[in-house]
Amino acid sequence: MAHWIQEDALKINMGSLLKGAQEAEGTAIIIDVYRAFTTAAIAFERGAKEIVLVAEVEEAMELRKRGIGELCMGEVGGVRPEGFDFGNSPYELSQADVAGKTLIQSTRAGTVGVTAALKADKIYACALVTAQATAKAVTSDLPEVVSIVAMGAGGARSDEDEQCALYLRNLLQGRTPDPGSVRRLILAGEESQKFGDPTRPQFHAKDKEHALQIDTMPFAIGVTRENGLLLARPEHT
Repeated sequence: MAHWIQEDALKINMGSLLKGAQEAEGTAIIIDVYRAFTTAAIAFERGAKEIVLVAEVEEAMELRKRGIGELCMGEVGGVRPEGFDFGNSPYELSQADVAGKTLIQSTRAGTVGVTAALKADKIYACALVTAQATAKAVTSDLPEVVSIVAMGAGGARSDEDEQCALYLRNLLQGRTPDPGSVRRLILAGEESQKFGDPTRPQFHAKDKEHALQIDTMPFAIGVTRENGLLLARPEHT
């Protein structure tokens, strides 16, 4: 159940999972640290023009077929879908040439959350790498309500997204949270253990390293609705 915090005129709604995204109002910050929106941030760092966010693999493939977007990236169960150009891997995107490209992203948590945030007036896609930039962008917007949604993994809450949500809340409320403490708590969590596991090669060890580079990106990832599409673009702060 979401709960509300009053900080001066700003209401902050803390939610989780798909239900949290569906209930998000005002400015929605949809969080997916492992790995969707870390991957998106890396793609923008590599020069990607924009990313079309969709819920389903089939939708991504159809959009590419229609010429709306050039490359598909994402996952189902952590694995790159057949026909996709990239998986949901920050490390993989850090090695890719995507400059000037429009990408299409479909994942089981982050992009599903964005597409579900139908009540929101404005949406940001967020990970730890863009946390501070996102807080700055939201603060400059002067919203009355902010809904922070930790999307989790496999339909369950996850340490990395919940910790990112708390980190963001602290930033929005004018405090200075400690990135090192956040990183240590996440590294002790269940989701962090799968990276580098030789039985799960789809989770590259360097994905975790990229995801926990807190506040390294100078931009937020803003999402706008245009011609029936959800388009993510970097917003420099």
